[in-house]
Amino acid sequence: MIHQLTVDTQGPACHEITGQLAAWLEGRRVRDGLLTLMIRHTSASLLIQENAAPEVQDDLLAWLDRLAPPADHPSMGWIRHRHEGPDDMPAHLKAAILPVSLQIPVAGGRMMLGRWQGVYLVEHRRAPHQRQVTALFQTVQD
Repeated sequence: MIHQLTVDTQGPACHEITGQLAAWLEGRRVRDGLLTLMIRHTSASLLIQENAAPEVQDDLLAWLDRLAPPADHPSMGWIRHRHEGPDDMPAHLKAAILPVSLQIPVAGGRMMLGRWQGVYLVEHRRAPHQRQVTALFQTVQD
């Protein structure tokens, strides 16, 4: 069973999609299985991260910016790919170190996430984008 989830973004941010995924699973009346997610873009990522303290997402984004600042930053003069602006190649670098796919066990129709875990789409670009996440649910047999 495959589903396409669309997320509108407005610049760098962590967009929690846990509720949307849970609603989709609930609507399909699934039981036990495996949920596989893949983002269909090269400048955004997927992540399982803490969903209780918003500072966690803020600190994560700040850390990523320290690792890969915009291409017009003096330390990034080595970057050649600048076709779509100074945030383009750094976005690809960030997507290269964060996952672009996830697998989450599902039991009794619910994702087996920890108490403080949520599923996030991490937008790395400055401009608004419409991002697609493909979700595949597979039933497992004992």
